[in-house]
Amino acid sequence: MKVQIINKSHHALPEYATPQSAGMDIRANLDEPITLNPLERKLIPTGLYMALPAGYEAQVRPRSGLAIKKGITVLNTPGTVDADYRGEVCVILINLSNEPFVVNDGERIAQIVIAKHEQPELVEVDVLDETERGAGGFGHTGTK
Repeated sequence: MKVQIINKSHHALPEYATPQSAGMDIRANLDEPITLNPLERKLIPTGLYMALPAGYEAQVRPRSGLAIKKGITVLNTPGTVDADYRGEVCVILINLSNEPFVVNDGERIAQIVIAKHEQPELVEVDVLDETERGAGGFGHTGTK
């Protein structure tokens, strides 16, 4: 599969770090650093624009290193870039730490995973089939 991309940033295109990586790191494209104070969220531009094939989405996900080391994550995880979106790919970052965090130009701020999806036809019914789990939800299996 090929994905058309326009790179208006001053950084290289995203790439896979290893042969079996699922995501490509994407970088901040900034004229000046942005400070995220504790519990503050901001939209961070990447300078990337893409045209995904129909039936695919780009999922914007946090980077585990930023999350564990600095408390920085993507607020709407995963963020979805739809196949018909042609605007700039931006990332909503939030600082969940107790210290200010500075986002610098070129910093790897998130990862992007290209994934296939389907649009099912919803069929309204009056009753669903029974399963062993049934309506059991959050923590229904207890602690073992």
